[in-house]
Amino acid sequence: MLETNKIKVGISVGDPNGIGLEIILKSFQDKRIYDFFTPIAYAHNKNFIEERKKLGISTSIFFLKNKKNPHKGQLNVVDVWKQAFPVAYGQESKEAGAHAISSLEAATLALKAKEIDILLTAPIHKKSVQSKEFNFPGHTDYLNKTLEGESLMFMISDSLRVALASDHIPLGEVTSCLTRDRIEKKILLLEQSLKKDFGISRPKIAVLSINPHAGDHGVIGKDDDVLLKPLIQKKFNEGSLVFGPFPADGFFGSQTYQNYDAVLAMYHDQGLIPFKTLSFGKGVNFTAGLNRVRTSPDHGTAFDIAGKGIADPSSFNEALFIARKIYLQRKEFKENN
Repeated sequence: MLETNKIKVGISVGDPNGIGLEIILKSFQDKRIYDFFTPIAYAHNKNFIEERKKLGISTSIFFLKNKKNPHKGQLNVVDVWKQAFPVAYGQESKEAGAHAISSLEAATLALKAKEIDILLTAPIHKKSVQSKEFNFPGHTDYLNKTLEGESLMFMISDSLRVALASDHIPLGEVTSCLTRDRIEKKILLLEQSLKKDFGISRPKIAVLSINPHAGDHGVIGKDDDVLLKPLIQKKFNEGSLVFGPFPADGFFGSQTYQNYDAVLAMYHDQGLIPFKTLSFGKGVNFTAGLNRVRTSPDHGTAFDIAGKGIADPSSFNEALFIARKIYLQRKEFKENN
């Protein structure tokens, strides 16, 4: 493995009362992974040491004091917490949320300063992190404000890619936020990501309907006829391979999604329920549209199993390698365009 292909991955550890520390340690237990990554986690050295001892994990840890010289064969840890956090597995805690955000902020600053190449975020507890300083529904909205570009929540697996026209908003607000301008921007962001991040020169995109059965010709709402159909036709006439709107209920069960490079769902559960049903444990949340690469596993803090040593790091590992692939694909795209 050439040194130029080794990626510096910055890791925010998520809620320390969850499974974040565990899946990070488990992922970097296999020494072969250091052929591809130099990992740098932002938390406190003692928390990783205590977690490693408790769960019997053999991952080698390096206390990184000089950010310019990370160890290339160990899990580097930068102390951004003044002292080790007193972990209480499975407990919802404002203090834990504050520590999760300080880890995220440190990792994001490192990303902006180009001290790391990509960002991988372990799960936060959305209620615990809320404060006057951090008033975002999740990582995506925070990164959208902090980094350059416009974010698109994009769920990725080997067999399925699902992007969201609207993400973490209440269901009652979905239709009011689904404006023509918003949907058109999301289609453009999705198309650009498929080209730049995945190397697909002529991506085919399926757009799901707003209403059941795509409105049944206005019987169950007019949004699809008035908003989506003309917009999709406009994009197609401009040369984009955009199709739909497809009724969401039969789209995944019939495996129609296999005919497209990506799917644009109108709201969170419309896209994520089928995605997680088909890809859970192997799926990755990718924040497309921004100037830097960020991924995360497709699961939450898993408070119910925290500290039991049974957390599965598969999705975290997938997030690592997908982020690496996107980072290298972006470099290739930039060189060729």
